[in-house]
Amino acid sequence: MNTIETVSGDGAVIEITDGVPRHPLWRMAEPVTLQINMGEQIAIVGDNAAGKSRLVEILTGHYPLLLNEVHYDFSPSKLRLTSENLKYISFRDSYGEQDGTYYYQQRWNQHDIADDMPTAGTLLQDFYENADRLTGSDLPPAEREQEQQNRNRLRRMLADMFRLDELASKYIISLSSGELRKFQLAKALGANPRVLILDNPFIGLDAPTRRDFRLLLQALTREAGLLIILVLSKRDDIPDFITHVLPIEGLRLLPKMERADYQLKYNADSASAPVLAEEVKRWIADLPASSDAMPPVQGSTEGTEGKKILRCTQTQAVLRFRDVSIRYGSHTILRSLNWTVHEGERWALSGKNGSGKSTLLSLVCADNPQAYACDIELFGRRRGTGESIWEIKRHIGYVSPEMHRAYLKDIPAIDVVASGLSDSVGLYVRPRPEGRRACLGWMRVFGIEHVADTSFLRLSSGEQRLCLLARAFVKDPELLILDEPLHGLDDRNRSLVRQIISLFCQRPRKTLIMVTHYEEELPDCITHRLTLTKQG
Repeated sequence: MNTIETVSGDGAVIEITDGVPRHPLWRMAEPVTLQINMGEQIAIVGDNAAGKSRLVEILTGHYPLLLNEVHYDFSPSKLRLTSENLKYISFRDSYGEQDGTYYYQQRWNQHDIADDMPTAGTLLQDFYENADRLTGSDLPPAEREQEQQNRNRLRRMLADMFRLDELASKYIISLSSGELRKFQLAKALGANPRVLILDNPFIGLDAPTRRDFRLLLQALTREAGLLIILVLSKRDDIPDFITHVLPIEGLRLLPKMERADYQLKYNADSASAPVLAEEVKRWIADLPASSDAMPPVQGSTEGTEGKKILRCTQTQAVLRFRDVSIRYGSHTILRSLNWTVHEGERWALSGKNGSGKSTLLSLVCADNPQAYACDIELFGRRRGTGESIWEIKRHIGYVSPEMHRAYLKDIPAIDVVASGLSDSVGLYVRPRPEGRRACLGWMRVFGIEHVADTSFLRLSSGEQRLCLLARAFVKDPELLILDEPLHGLDDRNRSLVRQIISLFCQRPRKTLIMVTHYEEELPDCITHRLTLTKQG
């Protein structure tokens, strides 16, 4: 529905009465009846797979309804089209629009980028110009000019807060996950909508940006009359300007609650943190040593058929960086970095958005070709001395925002997990019986065994992330690299995954490198820290 249907007399901006989507796969457990009124600011909160995104798709009209359509009243906005007044950034949007040319390592292989590919600044400017040309085309000149002035003022605020000048000359494919999220937020807010729906908007942003972004949203609710609907898996992310909460449980929309009442109930319900089941603890603790584990011998030895096998001693470094610098065009990402990680250490890697954390990890995981030009040792052997990337990867379990984007495929969830056994991204083979048992075992650990044969695309974003975590653990790696591993997970799963990471790292000869912008997400096993700073 493109034009507004005004709801009279009740001040409702969005109203649904007994809404039932036409397609059975899109339906909630009960018909949806909901009224969001003028002056309210909403948080939709629920566990993974509770139905949050499904409700939003109903609210936005993406899922057509059987009988009663969604009614909108965007006044005092002068704009008539729903598309002009309502903007929605989904979880997948935050990882970038998927297209058929994207592949997992593309961010690090910038020689594959076409010379005429537009930069982030050009794309954002083109988007703004197109929005300005189309928005309010049917308004009187004076009103249209006022709309334009409002948009321009807001864009200047966004440019300052998100430091968009630093992103302007970068390609979209080069942006970090946090930078990409800023870009998407600037696009949506720069159109100056009446209603803005944001799916987990704070994940991926460093702490100062999260603080400033909350303040900006709060200011927009007061000064620009913006109605904000936040979709949150992490209950602690509910900002103070939110007035009401829509709880969702088991595909059921519960009664709307005032924020203070909801927080009292939430605090009472979350008095005790969830604890891993004893059978899960035993399963992880009793895992046999990997047959491919690196024994404590010096250097490399001859393997089958004369192939070199990377080995690591108990006193040898798992990785060593000597004066490593990485540069893309005019942008220096890492400068003269020296870093050594020994076996059994558990590192927290931190830094602001764009400081080079993911680039650093791409060097460790053998995804970045610039590693060959650097003095980097992995498992006691210098890069570029004849080793294959598969010799490196078979000892590493890895999850990242880039990997999540690359795995948006219509394949069974267990095939995604099984791809970790062969370190493939894009090649999916049904696992053999022994591999399937390992996959199901780790899916059971992460609480997703029941979706093993469900298409990955039909899972919630949180379930997808749990699948990718199971993929990282499935081959019992010596080095576990977790880049923002808890993105999109609800409070319960975040707590359980932290416990799983700690328990896994208690086993002999396990090394961890973990990235997160939330200090409380770090497991209690962390022993070392490295903080990167943005380069000029």
